[in-house]
Amino acid sequence: MFLSFCLKISAQYQPKNLSKSDLKKANDWVEKTYNSLSQDEKLGQLFIIALYTNKGEDYIENVRNIVTNEKIGGLILMQDDAAREIDLVNEFQSKSKVPLMIGMDAEWGLFQRIATAHKFPWAMTLGAIQDKSLIKEMSAKIAEDCHRMGINWDFAPVVDVNTNPNNPIIGNRSFGSEVSNVVTSALAYSEGLQDHQILAAIKHFPGHGDTDTDSHLDLPVVSHDLNRLNSVEIAPFKALMDKGIGGVMVAHLYVPALESGKNIPASISKNVITGLLKEKLGFKGLIITDALNMGAVAKRYKPGELDALAFKAGNDIMLFSDGVKEGKRLIQMAIDKNEISPNRVEESVKKILLTKYFLGLNEYQPRNPENINYDLNNDSHKKIVQKMYSNALTLLKDEKKLLPLSCKETYYFVPLEEAPYQTFLDQMNLGATVIIKKPEEISTIPTNSKVIVGLHKDNSSAYKPYKISDSSKKILADLSKNQNVILNVFGSAYALKDVDISNVSTVLVAYENNEDSMISTANALNGKTKIWGRLPVLVNDQLKAGMGIDLDAKKK
Repeated sequence: MFLSFCLKISAQYQPKNLSKSDLKKANDWVEKTYNSLSQDEKLGQLFIIALYTNKGEDYIENVRNIVTNEKIGGLILMQDDAAREIDLVNEFQSKSKVPLMIGMDAEWGLFQRIATAHKFPWAMTLGAIQDKSLIKEMSAKIAEDCHRMGINWDFAPVVDVNTNPNNPIIGNRSFGSEVSNVVTSALAYSEGLQDHQILAAIKHFPGHGDTDTDSHLDLPVVSHDLNRLNSVEIAPFKALMDKGIGGVMVAHLYVPALESGKNIPASISKNVITGLLKEKLGFKGLIITDALNMGAVAKRYKPGELDALAFKAGNDIMLFSDGVKEGKRLIQMAIDKNEISPNRVEESVKKILLTKYFLGLNEYQPRNPENINYDLNNDSHKKIVQKMYSNALTLLKDEKKLLPLSCKETYYFVPLEEAPYQTFLDQMNLGATVIIKKPEEISTIPTNSKVIVGLHKDNSSAYKPYKISDSSKKILADLSKNQNVILNVFGSAYALKDVDISNVSTVLVAYENNEDSMISTANALNGKTKIWGRLPVLVNDQLKAGMGIDLDAKKK
């Protein structure tokens, strides 16, 4: 009986070192809880809805009513008041017969949704790091922040292989353009979460890396053949599925090679989810849709109808549902008509319950909202984040051996592009003498000087354009004619795609423009830390994934 039960509702994720008695307790709790639920309550477990705190009290009251009346399975926390979210989660958990699964998109930490939290690096930055155990250390810190908030599921990491520099929605969220780097980086990230009892979700199946449409707005098409899909897009999912990662999120994209029905998104395709993900690839964990309010599907299907189609296709959980009540009605109607097997509900709900148990939700402890903003943003965060940026720094060339900077020389600093740079300048001056020159003042720099050029891109969101302006490119070209230029890219490596660096002596990619990355970069330039990152993406014919030069720190 015990063995057959395990086979029936095995979960992909489970805590390490579980004993037989632990498993029996888990199974007993699942059976007891499942049998105590009405059919309507079982169906409720299949839904996660959004909770915002910046949309007013009427909105929150509507969420309260859905939690209470529809007996839903969980919430996804959105913007933006951490203390208020904790209070509401405590309230909703206390009223729920079955503990709620609390999720969040926290790819770069809780800052992705809560502006007062500390920002962790984007995946593209992490992809440059060679010691992947550092990524695990970082995601363990994210897990700590999740626990502090009462969050159980981080909808991360992204395992899309970003082969398209023009991708409007993945880009910085991908670990890179090489399958092997994506796999090792994503595994480290996932283990840092799951080793600390926070569920991970690899996304966006079957692969969102080569798209030029934002699925929040419309339906992207991935038109590759099966060979290419299996070797690139699907490969990271396949490699990671037997590593115990608990969740897979399915994308809203149309993949003709996997789905013959015209313009049927993967997220509601039985061929993609049941046929490929569950049966062919053998994934046993929780399968969750991408947010159902996204334009790729919300434009094409009605709320409720969309949820029922998603469940029929094989998803266990419908995320960001806008039609719980109608979705439940349509799913039950499909069961009554034998279009969906009643076993499907049992399979999904028991899988959800078992995962909730393994995440400790059977013993939910209310969280305290006091000091939450400090707890999510303090020196312990800065220390680990600066370590990540330091290890990601990638030196692409240093032909005249201009690095590290010398405290005995004078350098000129020319900031370009649109974002702040003062922290970088201040930190550099702690080790070397640096004189700032605005772009209009470059003619006053003596010939054959050592000039640090900073391309400071606006990184206030992961989706900001990375392209360098024509005026910045001209200034760089002019400086390179008769100066010794050290170019620092505080932005995506893709920024170098159409920048001529042939006459630039030294090129360093920092990947992001914020205080932590600027401090880390200045410390490296001054020789305080080693530089040994590698380019995570193919930028152009000259700048290929894996490129990078090691530069040791100065001997003390």
